[in-house]
Amino acid sequence: MEAFVRVMKALSDPNRVKILKMLQERNLCVCELRAALGVAQPTVSKHLKILENAGLVKSYKDGLWVNYHLTDGTSSPFAATMLGNLRHWLESAPEIIGIKEMLPTLCREQLCGKFPASPHGEFQKACQNPPKQVRV
Repeated sequence: MEAFVRVMKALSDPNRVKILKMLQERNLCVCELRAALGVAQPTVSKHLKILENAGLVKSYKDGLWVNYHLTDGTSSPFAATMLGNLRHWLESAPEIIGIKEMLPTLCREQLCGKFPASPHGEFQKACQNPPKQVRV
């Protein structure tokens, strides 16, 4: 019963649902999520921790970035069911449409103020958004 309640509580906040809908599109870092939601970084981190504890989200380190992505749901049948259903829910909600339209404009290097070094020791200033979905 605890796993079920954890998943339901994680989905009880609109910003956490928005995070899941954004992660359906591509892997994102905290800076990108913060910019899309318009909330403080500690707030995003708190939401991500709740989603991780519910088995809905995982993270992995990639150089400068900690990227977040949806889980495959193997840790909880409740998480798997809700993630599967959420793919079809809220697609026509104006808030979800607006956030999904904003995603391609987010540049993590500019948002976080971090530019990865090039092989020649210079800093690259181009936006390098991660691939649509990478599972680790």
